[in-house]
Amino acid sequence: MQLFPLALIVAAAAAQGSTAPAPSIKFDNMRLLVTRFDETFAFYRDVLGLTPTWGKPGENYAAFAFPGGAQIALFRRSLMADAVGTTAQPATRHEQDTAALVLSVDDVDVLYARLKPAGVEFADAPKNQPVWGIRAMHFRDPDGNLIEMFSPIKK
Repeated sequence: MQLFPLALIVAAAAAQGSTAPAPSIKFDNMRLLVTRFDETFAFYRDVLGLTPTWGKPGENYAAFAFPGGAQIALFRRSLMADAVGTTAQPATRHEQDTAALVLSVDDVDVLYARLKPAGVEFADAPKNQPVWGIRAMHFRDPDGNLIEMFSPIKK
C-alpha cells in the first residue's frame, strides 16, 4: 500500500482546482507501536516521570500526559499490524532510525545526571548542537524508540 504525505494530497487537490475547504487538522498524540509494552510503560512512568492518563501494565494501550497538555501513547505493535494488514511483515527494524521523539527540558545536563543512574543507555551524552541552537542528548526507550531531550544552549 502506497502512503502519500498530506501535503502532496492537498497540493494535488489545489492543482485540480478543488474548492473543498481544507480539513481542520489538530495534533492529538504521538503513538509508539511497541513490542515490550510493560517495560516501555514503566520507562515512561517511572524513569521519565510522566503521568499515565489511560491504561496500565498488562494491557494493550496507554497514554501519558506532558505538562501543557501534549500526550504520548503506547500501543502493542502486533495489534496495529492487525489493524493495517501488515502482520506478514517482519516486526523488527535494523535500519537507521526513521523517527525520534523530541522533548524539551529546562536543563538537559540535570536530566542526564538523573537518568544515568537509572540505567538509561545513552546514544550520546549532552552536547551542544550550535547549528540547531540546542544542547541535546539521545537515548532509547526499552522498545528501541529514539528519544532526543534538549534545552537551549546557555549563553
